[in-house]
Amino acid sequence: MAICTPLEVAYRLNNIGLWLDEPETLLSERAAEKLGLPVEALASVRVVRQVLDARKKNSPRYIYTLEVELTATAVPTVPPDVSQSEPPPPPPEKVRRQPVAPPIIIGTGPAGLFCALGLLERGVKSVLIERGREVVQRRKDVAKLMRDGSLLRESNMNFGEGGAGAYTDGKLSTRINHPLVRKVIETFARFGAPDRILIDGKPHIGSDLLPFAVEALRNELIAGGCEVRFETRVDDLLYDGDTVAGVVLSDGQKVKSDRVVLAPGNSARELYERFAADGRVLVEAKPFAIGFRAEHPQSFINEIQYGAKAAKNPKLPAADYKLAENLEVGGEVRGVYSFCMCPGGIVVPTPTEEGLQCTNGMSNSRRNAKYANAGIVVSVSVADFARDGFTGPLAGLSFQQKWEGAAYELGGGRFFAPAQSIPDYLAGKLKKKPEGTSYRPGLAHADLNKLFPPWLTQSLKAALKTFDKKMRGFVSEQGNLIGIESRTSSPVRVTRNEALQSVSMKGLYPGGEGCGYAGGIVSSGIDGLRIAEQIAKELS
Repeated sequence: MAICTPLEVAYRLNNIGLWLDEPETLLSERAAEKLGLPVEALASVRVVRQVLDARKKNSPRYIYTLEVELTATAVPTVPPDVSQSEPPPPPPEKVRRQPVAPPIIIGTGPAGLFCALGLLERGVKSVLIERGREVVQRRKDVAKLMRDGSLLRESNMNFGEGGAGAYTDGKLSTRINHPLVRKVIETFARFGAPDRILIDGKPHIGSDLLPFAVEALRNELIAGGCEVRFETRVDDLLYDGDTVAGVVLSDGQKVKSDRVVLAPGNSARELYERFAADGRVLVEAKPFAIGFRAEHPQSFINEIQYGAKAAKNPKLPAADYKLAENLEVGGEVRGVYSFCMCPGGIVVPTPTEEGLQCTNGMSNSRRNAKYANAGIVVSVSVADFARDGFTGPLAGLSFQQKWEGAAYELGGGRFFAPAQSIPDYLAGKLKKKPEGTSYRPGLAHADLNKLFPPWLTQSLKAALKTFDKKMRGFVSEQGNLIGIESRTSSPVRVTRNEALQSVSMKGLYPGGEGCGYAGGIVSSGIDGLRIAEQIAKELS
């Protein structure tokens, strides 16, 4: 099926199925059948969405959503899962007045880039300030960290153009239902991401291709008059009473503006520490999740998910999984779930400081690596931080640092990851040394029971046993746990009001994942677009 621009008048058809051995040419016939019309009455058929349904083992199929335009005389039957398609939204209106100084955007992750794009679409140029390097140059620093654990504080998996998501998978799937989801995905496609993301039920660009889309987006911003400063760290804000007045750079330079968008990512610890110490920008501790990376051979996950007979079918992608449980352990109900599942991917080091060990997962566009991995994490709350001795606005940050430091020591340094087979972890023994891994710089065979408080460990163990009932074999010698997964989301929130401004500082717009308002590329991009819309509204 062709991917083309949306039709002005069309019907949207859901739940059109094809088995793996059926050609896509049958979609037109099944669409016509659903509408009670002959195929000749269909002027055009366009695939809107394609989702793999693998719930029935050894018999997976694809489920399609189609957009169908009819000939002028056709009168369709309209069943419940057919509706008339909505027309595309109009382009944003230009602002009526320009700001006194261009808005400053701290960070060039998805929130920052999409905020700048949203402002530019409305006729407002901005200044983007990024502590790290350009996304393509950043690749060398990321590769060196992955190869031998050599860390650059300002250019790594978290810091640099594109944010943390640029080199940790490039997933565009999201749990939120927002009208701007489509805009974010279409924007990436416009800047060079594969067209397949427009129809995939779980759109994924890949860490090999996403950097080039990010670079193209930045080039358009510059062509439109925006300024982008790389390798420039913001150390503080300028204030005029209870209104922001600009930023102070690490070299002492001051850049003035009465509108500052704060989108530095969830590892910008120095800024959060400055805010907490100063007290003028209110921050609060925020729940997040912490645990390990689980890694299995991809062929093994394929057999579990698809069934042994279907697992080798070339029409099937590398299998993924999504696991979640709310379990009562020690009288408390706690959520445990898989996070950022990477089929055909690798486990990567994601520290931003020496002496702190943390990991994440990534995969390239083809997802053809030997292993699959996912975070297996437990939700932790402000009350949990206090139980571990940490209070105040940075309690979650301190909790996170404590266990990243413990993981670094357990791994023996140099960002070696402490690791243990899943059965040995459950048994509390060190028997089988983990073999075969995608993680470089390397694994250190260690007892992961030495990490985390007992209540957290008990929750993880209970969940792993439950997950094995859902995916038989998940708990087996095929699977290893790699430590630790700790930056699932920001441990702090910079509080804001309904106008998306800081509750304590006018003109400061906290946004994205780092400030506690998103979780992933798409939701961060949406938050940036919402901030741009709010600023434009104020200027109009």
